[in-house]
Amino acid sequence: MKALIFDLDGTLLNTLDDIADSMNSILVKHGLPPHPAQAYKVFVGDGVYNLLRRAAPGLDPSGSAFQLIAEEYSDEYLRRQADKTAPYPGIADLLTALSGLGIKIAVLSNKPHDATIKVISHYFPDVCFDAIIGHRPGYPVKPDPGGVYEILEILGLSGEDVLYLGDTATDMQTAAAARLQSIGALWGFRDKAELAENGAVYFAECPQDVLLLCQQLLGNSPI
Repeated sequence: MKALIFDLDGTLLNTLDDIADSMNSILVKHGLPPHPAQAYKVFVGDGVYNLLRRAAPGLDPSGSAFQLIAEEYSDEYLRRQADKTAPYPGIADLLTALSGLGIKIAVLSNKPHDATIKVISHYFPDVCFDAIIGHRPGYPVKPDPGGVYEILEILGLSGEDVLYLGDTATDMQTAAAARLQSIGALWGFRDKAELAENGAVYFAECPQDVLLLCQQLLGNSPI
């Protein structure tokens, strides 16, 4: 147990309201119906294009309007992403405790890379992450394991040394594809059944459970 890779949305940060507000504002601008914030719990997790496919199922994904709305949403989200977003309770303490145990910490998100860097810098200015990767043009989104492999190379570790923490089926599939053991974050956007069906090895009701699991894997007595 040498490192933990975190998902971002629904795992480190509750970003739901800012995502919903950003997309709804662009949908309304283009004469499309908005959605309740809770609906975005099942819209998010697979990148901007899949988010838009679910939020506007009548749009042709190959059309120019689809691309325009996706770009406008990305710009709008960059403006709004610190309006209502907040770390989940206990996350800051978890990150501090993991660093104190000598465990490396990384982030892998399907959020655009620039937005990922910006929001992490805003909410965790004092946390030194060992690697941060968001979605970049030309690279596949999760559940493709490429981002995990890139992080492993940066950290100089192999998969058996690393756990993956996330809150969606996509996260569990990503971990399985990269042959990492996964932890399902039950405080996030999806439920336990979805995480279990997609290969979650462990489950955590709260960030403190993650710390206890890491301590157990290290052979340390739980706090």
